Amino acid sequence: MEIADAELVSSAVRGDRAAFELLVDRFSGRVLGMALRMLGDRADAEDVTQEVFVTAWCGLSALTEPAAVRTWLFRVAHRQCLAVLRSRAGRRTDPAAELPDWGATPVGAGVVPRDPERSAEALAALEALWRALRGLPPAQRAVWLLAELDGLSYAEIADALGTTEESVRGRLARARHQLAATMRAWR
Repeated sequence: MEIADAELVSSAVRGDRAAFELLVDRFSGRVLGMALRMLGDRADAEDVTQEVFVTAWCGLSALTEPAAVRTWLFRVAHRQCLAVLRSRAGRRTDPAAELPDWGATPVGAGVVPRDPERSAEALAALEALWRALRGLPPAQRAVWLLAELDGLSYAEIADALGTTEESVRGRLARARHQLAATMRAWR
């Protein structure tokens, strides 16, 4: 039987390290995934993930709704990612020059493709999507990632990003429109 998030938070606030470790185990993959997708750099994403859980350990007692720990962690991660992106702003780099190492096995690795042309086409489309995502403004990228990949509701995204549901709807619509236009060649 899985322990509810609110129970884990309450236990962690009382100093139960095992409960906090369960929270870390439960949410670190999701936080890392969001950071990877926002930043495109594994080392930066791992640093952000670590900072999120240091912040959580120090700040869980201030959480007014322990059951909302997931969206609170995403909010902390989003702020950390924005700080990293701001620190990068002064550096002259081409963010689309290289795809990040997602730490996963490449599509089709170790498998004899039935149709090599289709496999190559699918991989090229995926690379184009990641480039297109990196081309979105950070606020739109965050909303799109939280909605499409993490499956959060508009209310949860608004809470995680510290904005309104209307703003989430608008950002998501603009992100989808821009991605559709950028990916038109891949239809």
